[in-house]
Amino acid sequence: MRTTVPFTPSARYPDAAVEVLDERFRALRLFSASIEQLYSGCRWAEGPQWFGDLRCLLWSDIPNDRILRWDECSRRTSVFRQPARHANGLARDRQGRLLTCEHGGRRITRTEYDGSITELAAHFEGQRLNSPNDIVCARDGSIWFTDPTFGIAGWWEGDPAEAERPHAVYRIDGESGRLDCVLDDLAGPNGLAFSPDESVLYVVESRAKPHRKVWAYDVDGQRLINKRLQIDADGPGALDGIAVDIDGRLWCGWGSDGSAGADAAALDGVRVFDRDGTPIGHIHLPERCANVCFGGAKRNRLFMAASHSLYALYVNTQGAA
Repeated sequence: MRTTVPFTPSARYPDAAVEVLDERFRALRLFSASIEQLYSGCRWAEGPQWFGDLRCLLWSDIPNDRILRWDECSRRTSVFRQPARHANGLARDRQGRLLTCEHGGRRITRTEYDGSITELAAHFEGQRLNSPNDIVCARDGSIWFTDPTFGIAGWWEGDPAEAERPHAVYRIDGESGRLDCVLDDLAGPNGLAFSPDESVLYVVESRAKPHRKVWAYDVDGQRLINKRLQIDADGPGALDGIAVDIDGRLWCGWGSDGSAGADAAALDGVRVFDRDGTPIGHIHLPERCANVCFGGAKRNRLFMAASHSLYALYVNTQGAA
């Protein structure tokens, strides 16, 4: 029997766990929507990706070496792939195929329509990648991913190994398949997301000192330029995966960096930031949230992969297409 995290949905509206930090968040909170726990029983849930044509969500359970599938129609969860080479971040390419960051394979793969797997990137300049973490696909077909060393640090999320490359962000060209390193100066690059018009790429620096940060870069073709600070966690808060809505707000997986002590649980969930970097809302969960995505028929349902469980909340906005 799988272990579940005790969770009681709110019987009252509005859900008190959806906290307004700034008046700008009130327009995004639906009065008659509450947080739902869709599944529990993971060891470390990550990388959610919505498949609208299949009305399902895929996400990774890294230590259990599997990708799970939650079906919107039946509300049932099944195993999509196991073993999954300790898959982490998931995305879709412009043809709808699954893109996967593999810690175990230390590579980026694409699942073809017939179920076969194609390796897209595993080496750069003759050296192995570390452990690809999170991934996005742009409208031009280019694939961008982060590559910290989390998956080679021990036996939990992959296999221990020596890093051959610095922590970095890479781009795979959508036409030629060429792999380029676009950043290698961040400590623990983690979640990443484009602005709605894809003119800006946001990257989480999850090992930044003294606080975790989100950096913004202008996208100049194959390059990232004009680095600037978008979010400073400014305290014990810790950033992980991120998603952007149609108005450019950032919805960030959130938890404690380990220094909050008894107050750590109050940080668990999703922190929402306006375009100017102001925190405007917090969705409290009983577990630390690793990553988020928008989905559902109208892209107005926020899915949250949080430690052992998958949660969802309808909100009054949509994820950037």
